[in-house]
Amino acid sequence: MQEEFLDSLSPNALAALPYLFDFWAHSHQLPPEGNWRTWVILGGRGAGKTRAGSEWVRSQVEGTGPGDAGRARRVALVGETLEQVRAVMVFGDSGILASSPPDRRPVWEETRRRLVWPNGAEAMAFSAHDPERLRGPQFDAAWCDELAKWRNAEETWDMLQFALRLGEHPRQVITTTPRKLEMLKTILGNATTVTTRAKTEANTAFLAASFLEEVRARYGGTRLGRQELDGELLADLEGALWTEAMLDAAVKARGVTPARIVVAVDPPVTGHAGSDSCGIIVAGAATEGPPSEWRGVVLKDETVHRASPMVWARAAVDAYHAHGADRIVAEVNQGGDLVEQVVRQIDPLVPFRAVRASRGKSARAEPVAALYEQGRVAHAQGLGMLEAEMGQMTAQGFKGQGSPDRVDALVWALHELMIEPAAKWRRPRVRSLG
Repeated sequence: MQEEFLDSLSPNALAALPYLFDFWAHSHQLPPEGNWRTWVILGGRGAGKTRAGSEWVRSQVEGTGPGDAGRARRVALVGETLEQVRAVMVFGDSGILASSPPDRRPVWEETRRRLVWPNGAEAMAFSAHDPERLRGPQFDAAWCDELAKWRNAEETWDMLQFALRLGEHPRQVITTTPRKLEMLKTILGNATTVTTRAKTEANTAFLAASFLEEVRARYGGTRLGRQELDGELLADLEGALWTEAMLDAAVKARGVTPARIVVAVDPPVTGHAGSDSCGIIVAGAATEGPPSEWRGVVLKDETVHRASPMVWARAAVDAYHAHGADRIVAEVNQGGDLVEQVVRQIDPLVPFRAVRASRGKSARAEPVAALYEQGRVAHAQGLGMLEAEMGQMTAQGFKGQGSPDRVDALVWALHELMIEPAAKWRRPRVRSLG
């Protein structure tokens, strides 16, 4: 039946078919009906959000013929950075250029950071790092990509709203993987906002089966999986030790130049298929002045999954050398002397300190969470898995699947760097009577 349909089409119709998005699109990729101003597409990774954004821009700027005017002539393309606008929204596999038929394909003008269509319509690129550039220009349409990642989200959004003032009914589309952001919640609650949602599996036909199997096996049922695969906007858990606001503040904090660096290890000891991950966290601290002025920084998450003792020990030692660390700190409750022995097999000279848990995970984590609450810990980029695990740690225990291996390693690292040294610093010295 499909062959009969295709055979019935003229050569021109066949050539145009790949660009008829309404024919191929999933329902969540098509604009909703109604008198909306903002369309938010919340979706998991690979759910087709970028293609939906590209095709919506096409639908706004293209007319009946290549030179005919469309509904919009001035479009704002706003992303986290200019490079991401260029690499994803313009030149990406699902970007505007790849989605456009040859006779309607716009031209990218690098120096002016804009796309120009054959009918004269333009799309200008903007970065959320520089919201002031949105002062002055005006638009009748806008596409905002990954808004939940924008650093200056509120200011950039506000500047865009003032600029979106051309035409009879200016509109904007937001394509984003959801992340708890107060401004995003406000946008979703507006009466003029419509929302569509899609899981990663909604776009299965265009994703590798091995990718879906791997990410579902590893992240299914976790908060990170619900956010990144199911497209859910998650709220803080009741009693969470680390709220989303605290984690956002850590990511946005200015960099810390550490005077001391440690590699902390939470080893599973065994390495069979059902064993926990081995949490390996690299962290540092600047400890000049009194403890209230000390600042910590989490530099890298080197956690390994289902690894044998020799594999995780090598990963820990490699991290020690790569970051110029001062010491490896490892919990030995489960492995005892074996933990140090296996590390020494990799490097006999590495400074090593064994630590033993005498309290529950939540009790150990609370003083570390207090450092975050005080704004005294910064996070490097690329710590999403650790941050997702931290968001599931509550005063009543860990609410995720398995064991919080990354959080355990983080707690040991910051105890070693800041909590214990601060306690010694405050301890009164005993004066000699002799």
